[in-house]
Amino acid sequence: MVPADELAATAVLNCLIRELALEDGDGWLLPAGGARFRVRGGRWPLAPELASAGGWQALDLDGVVALAQQELRARTGVDNTTLAAEIADSRDVVAAVLAARQQAGPGTWFEPRADPYLRSEQALVAGHRYHPAPKTRGGGPPSRWLPYAPEVGACFPLILLGVPEDLLAGEGDTGAVDRAWGAAAPTGYRVLPAHPWQVELLAARDDRLLHLGRTDELAWATSSLRTVYLPGRDLSLKFSLEVRVTNDIRRLWLRDLRWLAPVDEVLTKTFADAPETASMLADRGYRTADLGGEDAYEAHAVLLRDGFGAGPHPLLAAGISEGFPGSPLDGLGPDRALEWWRRYVGQVVPPVLHAYFRHGVVLECHLQNVLVGMDADGLPGSAVFRDHEGVKLVAERHGPLLASLGPDVPTPGVPAAYGWQRLVYCLVTNHLLEIAGAVTERHPQLAVELWPVARRIFAAYGAQPELRELLSSPEIPAKTNLLLRWLGADGGDSAYTPLRNPLADR
Repeated sequence: MVPADELAATAVLNCLIRELALEDGDGWLLPAGGARFRVRGGRWPLAPELASAGGWQALDLDGVVALAQQELRARTGVDNTTLAAEIADSRDVVAAVLAARQQAGPGTWFEPRADPYLRSEQALVAGHRYHPAPKTRGGGPPSRWLPYAPEVGACFPLILLGVPEDLLAGEGDTGAVDRAWGAAAPTGYRVLPAHPWQVELLAARDDRLLHLGRTDELAWATSSLRTVYLPGRDLSLKFSLEVRVTNDIRRLWLRDLRWLAPVDEVLTKTFADAPETASMLADRGYRTADLGGEDAYEAHAVLLRDGFGAGPHPLLAAGISEGFPGSPLDGLGPDRALEWWRRYVGQVVPPVLHAYFRHGVVLECHLQNVLVGMDADGLPGSAVFRDHEGVKLVAERHGPLLASLGPDVPTPGVPAAYGWQRLVYCLVTNHLLEIAGAVTERHPQLAVELWPVARRIFAAYGAQPELRELLSSPEIPAKTNLLLRWLGADGGDSAYTPLRNPLADR
């Protein structure tokens, strides 16, 4: 297979093995349909083969997709007419990205002078490794989305819109927008930055909005696609984007915007007594144009996120997992890599447990929401968390707050048991398993040493029943992204399948 096909097939195979298949000798059995397949490779499955009467038959990408469809139909009793097209779109995006990276010249993501933080944000060519269509871009041609693709080092000016003052809406502190670009707005208007791709996607422009031109400074695309970073202002802006990325259309939904300020207040308290090397990038506020109706309100919204402050920027955990030029894992010997892992887990895990047990807060601490700062010796010295939108509040702990906006307003509240399950998935399954995979990919001999180190760090936090259960359970939850996409679930829905627990004492 060509590289783009291999990456697309690997994503589907990862899902099949995690969600549907049973180990069967040197291969895997899909029990509902009866097919048997095997793979080769190290960290990621490659070279799939299907068992047939004539022996093992090599599978191309189409064969892998057909295998998945056959099993999903047999298992669920329903059909899906869109998933294959999503997988094909994801594959085509990867092909375009790989071609663009190969053709790129000076000033791109891999240039040695580039900020390692930006390189870590823009390293995710494969995307979510356990999603069947991780790189979908809505089916549009590369000319539409490639100028804004983080995987090719995209940086671009933002569009500035003028909103009549009586139609400007939002909440929180958005003064940074006025300080940066307010002079561009004529009397009676306020400035609203917009992502150029979103402006193109919206197509029809409301005559009440003025086009004030573009910013002089460039915004750098980050791993989430719709969030950009402006280095000169140390500011991140998160936009709505009318594109399905993995499981959801990437909008700033009103249901989440309503909770921005209350969640920020809870997080401020949470990190006030957290370990001193942990911090949260605050989502300070948002603004939008209230043009009539919820749809336009969400589509034009922009959220302002705190920057990093002075000093070296932290590195995105997802970038460390995937690898990028200048990764802190490169060049480490086995002993140093083991110490690096100990420091990494020691920085990331305690703040997450502190937030849950002390404050009833479930941080969405997956690979794309956690950054880790390196000290002068190249070892993890701090952890930075981000994205208020994904934060959940334990309902048993935050009842009055969750009821404060009325009974008909959706809330970020979740039952404690569900919140703990979600936390374990984000922290262990989605995050630490992948960082451990990146370490053992370089040092296979450390495979038996990493998890006892992590177990001690979890156990040192305390004797909470949830922790005791986690450290004794043979299984941890893994999200069933393939099944969810097949069944057309809502982007916020979650369902889990058991996965072997690496933290269990064996």
